[in-house]
Amino acid sequence: MTTRSGLCFAVCWLLPVFVHAAVSIDARRAPDPPKPLPFEAAGRSPSGHTLAINSRYLTLDGKPWFPVMGEFHYSRYPAADWERELLKMKAGGVQIISTYIFWIHHEEIEGEIDWSSSRDLRHFVELAGKHGLYVWVRIGPWDHGEVRNGGLPDWLLRKSKPRENDPAYLKYVGRFYGEIGRQLHGLFWKDGGPIAGVQIENEYHERGPGKGAEHILTLRRMAQEAGIDAPFYSITGWDDAVIPDRGLIPVFGGYPDGFWYRAMTPLPPSADYFFTAIRCDENVDSDLHSLHPDIDARFVPYPYLTAEMAGGMELAYHRRPLMSADDIAALDIAKLGSGVTLYGYYMFHGGTNPDGKLTNLQESQATGYPNDLPLKAYDFQAPLGEFGQMHPSFRDLKTIHLFLRDFGQDLAPMSSYLPDRMPSGKLDTATPRVAARAGGGRAFLFLNNYQKDHPLPDHPDFQIELKLPERTVTVPRQPVTLPAGAYTFWPVEMPVGGAVLEYATAQPLCALDQPNTLVFFAWPGIAPEFVFRAAEGVHIDAPHGQVKREDGRVIVSGIAPGASTAIEIGATRILLVSREQARNLWKTHIAGRERLVLSPADLYFDGDQVHLSSSDPALLRFGVFPPLEIKPTEFASAGRDGIFEQYAAATGPIHVEPVVREIAAAGQAPPVRMGQEVALAPTEADFQAAARWSIHVPETKAGDLLLRIQYQGDVARLYAGDSLITDDFYHGAPWEIGMRNLSVRDFELRILPLRQDAPIYLTEGARPTIPKGGQVAKLIRVSLIPQYQAVADLAAKHVN
Repeated sequence: MTTRSGLCFAVCWLLPVFVHAAVSIDARRAPDPPKPLPFEAAGRSPSGHTLAINSRYLTLDGKPWFPVMGEFHYSRYPAADWERELLKMKAGGVQIISTYIFWIHHEEIEGEIDWSSSRDLRHFVELAGKHGLYVWVRIGPWDHGEVRNGGLPDWLLRKSKPRENDPAYLKYVGRFYGEIGRQLHGLFWKDGGPIAGVQIENEYHERGPGKGAEHILTLRRMAQEAGIDAPFYSITGWDDAVIPDRGLIPVFGGYPDGFWYRAMTPLPPSADYFFTAIRCDENVDSDLHSLHPDIDARFVPYPYLTAEMAGGMELAYHRRPLMSADDIAALDIAKLGSGVTLYGYYMFHGGTNPDGKLTNLQESQATGYPNDLPLKAYDFQAPLGEFGQMHPSFRDLKTIHLFLRDFGQDLAPMSSYLPDRMPSGKLDTATPRVAARAGGGRAFLFLNNYQKDHPLPDHPDFQIELKLPERTVTVPRQPVTLPAGAYTFWPVEMPVGGAVLEYATAQPLCALDQPNTLVFFAWPGIAPEFVFRAAEGVHIDAPHGQVKREDGRVIVSGIAPGASTAIEIGATRILLVSREQARNLWKTHIAGRERLVLSPADLYFDGDQVHLSSSDPALLRFGVFPPLEIKPTEFASAGRDGIFEQYAAATGPIHVEPVVREIAAAGQAPPVRMGQEVALAPTEADFQAAARWSIHVPETKAGDLLLRIQYQGDVARLYAGDSLITDDFYHGAPWEIGMRNLSVRDFELRILPLRQDAPIYLTEGARPTIPKGGQVAKLIRVSLIPQYQAVADLAAKHVN
């Protein structure tokens, strides 16, 4: 997790002055062929599968590979639920699980090393491998991840000089690496296991004798000596990082907001929403040029890999940004267009900090860090939350991940090309943000008209002129309006059946081989248009659209998105769905073949089982294509929706109401104390002023419940007896707590009042109305939300 600091100032947003001319991108110049890295980085499994990397992209079995990587901290989640959560990540299109190994979680007390229960690293990696997921272990020893001391135990700091080649420090690191090596023995790629990568250290910029590259290379050597032996070794590349000239691959990240910033206002426009070749966002000046070109030059020999693109954002006491799905998903489009070839999220799955044996384990100003974090909660507003909830961003990101799984092999070798006319700076709202990835006569056009906290205007008369080596393609034929808030991508020169799709103003989603099916979705406000060049004898038809033949091309328009076949090109069909249907579309190998599954429920797949979950029992339904031979037991046939055969579970609603009783009204909150430039989190003594309620959860047939608390205040905590379950810094969103793993039914809620004069940043619209000099500690509603479950077993029930 990044810890960039510094002041951010309010800015004036430039008024748009539109220039009605096509955006021109020249992609005629072929890039240099991929080159080997300056050192060997590859691996072969006992079964002969190979992993490798060149200067442009990763390869799997000799073919370009564009995986999605998601961070999930095993020691912040109950071990009994790991398998289900890993399957959710897989269903969302994640292929690599990255995870920190927090030393202080395993050896808080010197010599008492704990690899049991939720600290069982080996079992976690085995479960990932069981389900075909790769693993990237981040072994530190300094990790950060908002854990105290970056995960280094307190006793280690007293006995050594950390993060340098101090003999005492290296002795203990070698011992801990040895423990990790024993835990992971036999689980590396060379052994037939899932571990493909290892990250050494994190955000390391120390320089001097025994530091810098010398220290990083010492750690890498020690890791290998401990048996931590993977095809790829990585190191974070931002924050003026030390990048050795051999042995490690730099990875990058970007966040649209950050809890670590000191500003009490929205941040200026983030460079991460612009298309740029600059990999370190802190190296981007206000005019979008590089502050230090020499830093960029360090990364030329390496592909553009990421490990910390925002999956959300954690909350600090002083700064509590509220993240939306658009805030996260628009970053994907900007980075894909900029040339990324491994997309890694931090975090993809939230969790809860484990209890320490001696102290709380999170970072705080009291323990020497610049920020105060919640004691327990590490939800991170991630696609999968602290208790496994599928947040809205999960579905938006899935639409991109499905594409990368099916078309990443084509995209990875493509180079990034930027327009002739780029935005003049971060404040330029008039110039459209566009990029192309092109290669082999094909391309994808990436468009981003979204910026967190700084709404962008419509771009009327929008059109792109893309110059390829063989031809120039104008997309679309007639100018359109690029809507405010849109972020999408369009294919150019894509082979489809016996034709070539010259372009489409719809976003490709995924593909099926049997029967030949391509799925696209329409972005709201952009009329979908498909333009083909077909070989002689290839028939193109649109059962529900308009087909026009002009200048040797076939133009298909006027299609209303839906679940029926939109276009037929010989034996190939194109399905054009709405954006909402795309969010609800899943793809998996089930019942003997690859299939599309359309469902409004939250899904994951385990072998031939479809697991459905929803807070609304009416949503426990799914459609499947190609159709099943026999309907699943416990599900009723529910007719057809276009090409999808539908099934519904017969589950009735369950009503369960918590019993809530006020115990004590709020006292006067003490004045906020200041720490390192920002407010200090309340102390335990401050909670004497908290308002208190008891909450009783009645016995119910619902197997899984979410406790949802809507409140206004400063900090909320939920206790079971004297045990703190989790906590929340108020930021304007309902607070949800999973009941699945709690055996008790009686809780106490404490809400500390938020003072009107508290120097705390809250997103616009989130701050409660508080009279001058006053405070608020208000419980609005407590509800129990049943999580209805159904499982469809589709084993051996398929059409031959």
